This record gives sequence, structure tokens and C-alpha cells, in this order.
Amino acid sequence: VEQSAYNFEHSNADLQFRHFADYESEANRLIAANLPLPAYEMVLKAAHTFNLLDARGAISVTERAAYIGRIRNLSRLVAQAYYESRERLGFPLALEIETATTSAEQYA
Repeated sequence: VEQSAYNFEHSNADLQFRHFADYESEANRLIAANLPLPAYEMVLKAAHTFNLLDARGAISVTERAAYIGRIRNLSRLVAQAYYESRERLGFPLALEIETATTSAEQYA
């Protein structure tokens, strides 16, 4: 109950907007540093902050679409960075699955 009261009645919307901008900026910085998993954490925080602002009515309909676009863009960049990081490693889990499938087929 207290957390709901805070989120819907007492939270500082200006502070939440600053948090969103900070999470977005940090996600971009981490993507550039080839750290997709920490960047993903920042995207989750940005999305959660957006949801708090949206639920509170602090974001207009026009702004809402723009914020969703920003989160979608960050998500796409993180997914691309993660794919590239796995590609640099040679997709090690894919090799394990392929080996397991081949081994299972031998005994079938």
C-alpha cells in the first residue's frame, strides 16, 4: 500500500524524468562499451520508470509514443549488441546444442 501511495501520489515526476534520461544515457554508454547485459539492465530500469510515469499520468499521449519509441530503439540496440557479442565468441552454446543433437541422432 505504501509503495502504491508513493508511486501514484507522492513520487517526484521531475526526478523520475531525470532517472529515465539517466538510464537511457547509461544504456547507450554501455552499448558503446560492448557491455550488452548491463545495458539491458538500464533498459529495464528505463522501461519501469516510463511505466511509473505513464501510470501516474505524467506523460501526455504524444510524449507516450515518443518514450515507447526510445525504449524500443534501446531494446533493439541491446539485442544487436548481445548478438554481436555472442557472434564474437563463436556462438558457444549453439555448438553445444549441435553436438548434443548429433550425439543423440547416433544412438537413435
